[in-house]
Amino acid sequence: MEQFDLIVIGAGPGGYVAAIRAAQKGKQVALIEKASLGGTCLNVGCIPSKTFLQHSEWMEKIKTANQFGILSEVKHIDYARLVERKDQVVGTLVNGIQYLLKKNNITLIQGEAVVKDNLVVVVNNQEFKSKDIILATGSRPFVPPIKGLDKVAYYTTDNFFDLKKQPTELVIIGGGVIGIELAFAMAPLGTKVTVVEVADDILLTEDNEARNVIKRKMDQLGIQYYTKVTIQEVTNNEVILQNQKIPYTELLVATGRKPNIEIVSALNLELDEKKKFIKVNGKFLTSRNHVYAIGDLIGGFQLAHAASKEGLTAVSAILNENHLPYNPDEIPRCVYTHPEIASFGLSEEQAKLKGYEVVTKKMSFQGNGRAIAMGETEGFVKIITEKKYHEILGAVVVGANATELINQILAVKHSEGRIEELATLVYGHPNLSEVIGETAESILFKAIHE
Repeated sequence: MEQFDLIVIGAGPGGYVAAIRAAQKGKQVALIEKASLGGTCLNVGCIPSKTFLQHSEWMEKIKTANQFGILSEVKHIDYARLVERKDQVVGTLVNGIQYLLKKNNITLIQGEAVVKDNLVVVVNNQEFKSKDIILATGSRPFVPPIKGLDKVAYYTTDNFFDLKKQPTELVIIGGGVIGIELAFAMAPLGTKVTVVEVADDILLTEDNEARNVIKRKMDQLGIQYYTKVTIQEVTNNEVILQNQKIPYTELLVATGRKPNIEIVSALNLELDEKKKFIKVNGKFLTSRNHVYAIGDLIGGFQLAHAASKEGLTAVSAILNENHLPYNPDEIPRCVYTHPEIASFGLSEEQAKLKGYEVVTKKMSFQGNGRAIAMGETEGFVKIITEKKYHEILGAVVVGANATELINQILAVKHSEGRIEELATLVYGHPNLSEVIGETAESILFKAIHE
């Protein structure tokens, strides 16, 4: 039986990062993966979707350029080449992970793992043993029990990007982050997109004012969306709602994901209150000593960068290192629509419930010189703070490059800075980030351009 210091099961952004860090610290590490290196994020999630969103952004920029005198015409979209480019992007990143694993002398084991009660891990009828195990087996698409769905051809995010032909009429069931991002990826390319959501609104995890900006942009792009719907049935060419029928040529079900916890059934690990996710402590240790769990298995932010941070925290615990505790209020949440949404920390309502005397300020990009020159004035910066110490409790940025800009505010918070540090920083001009400084200024006194 081959022995290791650490076995990591699952080579997604949580698992492979944890494996590399442990190996860097001198541990003998095995990484087990039954499918592809990089997991869902790299192969069928974050990276493919952002590649397609880049394609759609190029289309929008062409239309914008036409409005201002750079006249051009898109004669044809070679969709197969867009898919080919996506595959190249994914392949480049997978090769990068393979290089890092080899560089750090990590043993990669391909196959499906089974963890026995005695913590022996079995893969392809071979047994492996280690002192510690990190479970990073991720999740899979959740498909709701909709009448007729089992009788029709539909896609999930696991196979949607394998389409070689551009959809003509795409219906997306699910108005969460994944569904809305894919609507923005396809509509500018010329696909007629309709989103149906059973909840009260789309993007319910996001700031209400941010949602309104995105809904206005969806109207501009011709993306239809219906909320509070009851899906009565799905046929091979229609989604039948309570009072209408929506035709489609392709159907995408994007209704969330469910954790892959079956692998550890023999361990009888304690689950959370809803019996859905594996319960862990602040160091990501499960109810079983020497068994850690990270990523989609434990709920919370089901985000690639959150899983990576969780993996690093778990490795620090295994090594008995002093490590900054994992702080969920410092995990950025990103939506790659156009304009983008990015946020972290507490909303105004959450901060009030925690007892803070909340001060919230919001400033638009409409008066920002760089935004005007870019033709990207839609959106705003919102900062949530409190009256006594001016602590940064949370922030929301909606606009061009929002998913990059949010890190400027977050870096100040992470460094234990306050609103004063944001307000007194000198920002380059003309720059979108000037709106961050002016929002902070408006909290302390009055911004120059307010």
